[in-house]
Amino acid sequence: MSGVVRSGPVRVLVPASSANIGPGFDSLGLSLAVYDELIAMATDDEGVLVEVAGEGAGVLPRDERHLVVQAMHRAFDAMGVRPTGFVLRCRNAIPQGRGLGSSAAAIIGGMVLARAMVEDAAVDDQQLLEWATGMESHPDNLAAALHGGFTVAWLDDAQVPGSVRLEPHPDVRVILALPTEEVPTTKAREALPADVDHAAASHNVARSALLVHALTNDPSLLWEATSDRLHQRARADVYPQALQLMDALREAGFAAAISGAGPAVLVLTDDPKAEELVASITAGAGQDPSDEWMVRAIPISVHGAREVPIEV
Repeated sequence: MSGVVRSGPVRVLVPASSANIGPGFDSLGLSLAVYDELIAMATDDEGVLVEVAGEGAGVLPRDERHLVVQAMHRAFDAMGVRPTGFVLRCRNAIPQGRGLGSSAAAIIGGMVLARAMVEDAAVDDQQLLEWATGMESHPDNLAAALHGGFTVAWLDDAQVPGSVRLEPHPDVRVILALPTEEVPTTKAREALPADVDHAAASHNVARSALLVHALTNDPSLLWEATSDRLHQRARADVYPQALQLMDALREAGFAAAISGAGPAVLVLTDDPKAEELVASITAGAGQDPSDEWMVRAIPISVHGAREVPIEV
């Protein structure tokens, strides 16, 4: 596989995502209309120059260690072509360390960007998902960032990823409660037990199947469909305030779940007036006064990562 690197700038938008959605651990994902913007241009000078604005500015590396750069190099190498150097500009809107798929967006966004920089690149989305899963072992957020909408992702016995995109019901709305606190995904994963209870596994299998139906056909079933007994309470020490808020929202009848590895809390609803009540519950849920939570409605993104025209 080889090609010619385009000479002009290339621009890609890649969405945030929420994985698990309650019971669908490491398999279900929902694409959210919050986008990181990546712009890159090949240069004749060796090396990489990275600019970062927005989320992560001043914290994220601005050299070869940047995750977008690593993903681009992975894709370039797989395509058998690499520019002498390139300039990368990242304008990040996806919060870091909140369970909204920022690392998946960086990996997918970087690979889609690299693919777009190579003329006539014969790389389909399945191949790109396989490369991306080599960098992030579970494909739930990756599939949502790549395809948009509501996705189901899995690994086969050979650890090759697969995914399908489903169309969410048009009445389903997403409301997020975003804390200032960050939780590293590695810390959240370390809290999970090595073995799970058979009854808990059975509970989640049933709710995961129901969630596919509820999200695409019958939102009235979302509360029951987002019930989890497998992973959220196992992480109680990692995000206690988020779990307390999730419980308060569920007691009020909202289909609430921890978003990915947390600590953001996701609410799925078909009530167009729910945002105000969710904000009220969040304000009164006994949160630590040192923590600030922002409640906002965010549309489901119909688009996954994609090349878009350069704004003039």
